[in-house]
Amino acid sequence: MNGDWFIRGRDGRLSVYLTSGDAVLCRAERWPGGPWDAPRRVGGDQRLHPVLAVGRGADHYAHLVSWRPTVSGESGLVHSTHFRPRLAALDWQPVGHPDKAGGRTGTPAVTVDAEGRAHVFVRNAGGGVSMRGQKEKGGWGPWHDLKGSDVQDGPAAVTGESGRVELYAAVPGALLYWRQEQQGAQPVLQEAVKVPVRPGTLYALATSPDRTTCFFADESGDLYAWRPGDAPAALLPTAGPGPVAAVRCELDGHDCTLLAQRSASGRVAFAAYPTEQEWAGAWWTESGPQLPADAEVRLTNDAAGRVVAATLSPSTGQLLLTRRKDEPGLALEAWREV
Repeated sequence: MNGDWFIRGRDGRLSVYLTSGDAVLCRAERWPGGPWDAPRRVGGDQRLHPVLAVGRGADHYAHLVSWRPTVSGESGLVHSTHFRPRLAALDWQPVGHPDKAGGRTGTPAVTVDAEGRAHVFVRNAGGGVSMRGQKEKGGWGPWHDLKGSDVQDGPAAVTGESGRVELYAAVPGALLYWRQEQQGAQPVLQEAVKVPVRPGTLYALATSPDRTTCFFADESGDLYAWRPGDAPAALLPTAGPGPVAAVRCELDGHDCTLLAQRSASGRVAFAAYPTEQEWAGAWWTESGPQLPADAEVRLTNDAAGRVVAATLSPSTGQLLLTRRKDEPGLALEAWREV
């Protein structure tokens, strides 16, 4: 999965999205802070490949993108919008293929601009990145080839506080950055920085009114934060081999960025620092039980503004949650399975 599969909906309920066989499932709270429903299939009965990208707009609607089989040996991208976690999502609708036709070309990424329009990014057959965005009055605009070559799988799409769409993608020895110069425009390649990015470790977050930050691990195992226009800043060694998650939150009256990652020991490791002040330093603190090797972690803020962490194991479907306690620091409640 790519993106924020753990989100807070418009009605304040938390929900998670996961793949299961040829379907995408959603689990959601019955009410904010309440018990959770059993998994439900979303988007109708179409058969899907086990690939999912999730993005959330400022309106808190979830946008889901996956691949589905079409004719023999070929696939196409599909999109669904989920307005509220306990309501049925819209049926999957075709987005097409970046090369008009062919097999799967990579894991898509999706983000949502200030007008609520989804933008889908995916590798194309030439090794670059292609994008297709929803039109203002419905439907989809044309595919745009954003160029690039030898792009690694797992690009990170993000919408800044300005409402403009941005994309980070790794290539051998470098990290690339695209940005819309104005809302609704085609993103343009703005900058590249030479750095050896470990595949599958990109995560992007809006961190100030005009800037986003991309977190990634390098080949030596260090975790970095990069904001275009500056040099990448080393934060600390990675806690484990998998992807990192990040969220902005208030800790003791300060705007902080909280990081989480499945550690090498199998537990969840947390680290926090003042937002965009990497020089202040950060360190990992482990929490919770040991998790399956494929478990990932994501972070969000609940309806009361408290940080919530979720871990999900695709192989077992096990979902664990913890919330921040109402006390100073980053004290967490006991992890519980839902």
